[in-house]
Amino acid sequence: MAKHKHITEPDAFGYQVRIVRRGKENSRYFSHRLWGGKVKSLKAAIAWRDQMLVALKGSRTRFLKPPKNKTTTGVTGVSRTIKYDHRKNKSYLCYTVFWVKNGKSRNKTFQVGNVEKVSADDELHAFRTARLFRSCYEFAIDNDLPFNDGRFVGWKKTRLYEDPSLVAA
Repeated sequence: MAKHKHITEPDAFGYQVRIVRRGKENSRYFSHRLWGGKVKSLKAAIAWRDQMLVALKGSRTRFLKPPKNKTTTGVTGVSRTIKYDHRKNKSYLCYTVFWVKNGKSRNKTFQVGNVEKVSADDELHAFRTARLFRSCYEFAIDNDLPFNDGRFVGWKKTRLYEDPSLVAA
C-alpha cells in the first residue's frame, strides 16, 4: 500500500483513518468486505479523510484557553509580561507565545530587555516577532503542516516579520 497520511492498515481486513486535532480523535474503520474490496475501501477512506480535514480546518477550537492573567496584548496566545529576576534585582519586559507541541502546552518567550532601558523600537520588534511566531504556528496547524519553531532562533538580530515568505505563511 502506498503511504497515505492519517490512513493505516491495522489488519488484513480494512483501513483505519485517524485524525487528531486539539486532543480530540476522529476515526473510522473501512472494512474491505463491506466496501467491496481493498481498492474501494481505500478510496472511501481517502474520501472520508479529505472531507474531515476540510471540516476540521474550519473549526474554531484550535486554541487552548489562554491563562486568565495572560491576555494583555489582544492577540490570542500572545501576552506581555514583566518578569522580575530576584538575583539581579531587575525587571525584564517579555512577550510570551503559548502554543502546543506533541499535545503539550509550550511557550516561547521573546525577552525585550531591562524595563528601565528598553526602547519602543525594541518592544515593537519583540511584539511583532511574537505575533509572527503565533501566526506561523496557527498556519501550520490549520494546514496540517509541521511547525518549525527553530527559525525563530536569533530573532533579536533579524526582523523576521519583514520576510515575505514567513508573513504569507
